[in-house]
Amino acid sequence: MNNVIHCPSCHRDFDYDVVAAYQMVCPKCNHHHRLSAVKRIESIADEGSFVEFSNEMAFANPIEIEGYDEKLKQNRTKSKMSEAVITGRCTIDGKPACIAVMSFDFMGGSMGSVVGEKITEAMIEGALNGEPVIIFTASGGARMQEGIFSLMQMAKTASAAALLEQTGTALFIVLTHPTTGGVTASFAMLGDVILAEPGALIGFAGPRVIEGTIGRKLPEGFQSSEFQLEKGFVDAIVDREDLPKTLSFLITTHTEGRCNE
Repeated sequence: MNNVIHCPSCHRDFDYDVVAAYQMVCPKCNHHHRLSAVKRIESIADEGSFVEFSNEMAFANPIEIEGYDEKLKQNRTKSKMSEAVITGRCTIDGKPACIAVMSFDFMGGSMGSVVGEKITEAMIEGALNGEPVIIFTASGGARMQEGIFSLMQMAKTASAAALLEQTGTALFIVLTHPTTGGVTASFAMLGDVILAEPGALIGFAGPRVIEGTIGRKLPEGFQSSEFQLEKGFVDAIVDREDLPKTLSFLITTHTEGRCNE
């Protein structure tokens, strides 16, 4: 059964290798399953071009929550990642870019001090080198085990996004399933162009929390990427296989004028 993957959309079972061959997209209904950060990078970066940076950052327990250190170690082992985001530089169709790829596999993609710092550094690198920054989001929000230090990352990443705007450096956001909480409330909605994968959950609080607060039933498809596109929060929904050429086009259209200056 470990080699079988169930599609929650069309309710069919597939051999894992079959779905993996389609970049974890259901071959029958186009449901986009989660893609690991490493596979995500492989799917968009030119072969052999990705060079990771900021990977030496050590995790911290700033408010000394009991059991948090062990939880981080367990997530490192389980996800084979040092934190919930991988950052680095690569080329896409020969065009240089700084990228940050979040992973829901590491503590639900929650944004703590290290995640916020790595994303901030990626944006600063882009600003210093005049290279567009591409961030793939996947998060349950701020990491509450770090208290106020986690919430501070919202302001820090938003300030870094402002630096990109001041230097005329493009910021492209790709919202993947799910993108919620403090990540949505900060840098995830500050891109020059905001893309989303089909069917992704995008919002701040979850639908059940909202329904309980307002005492009303939410519209069907509320907080889906399609709903957000209709309401103007997303610029385009792009299938996973089309992302490399879409990002290549965006890099070209947002850097040609800068290169000619």
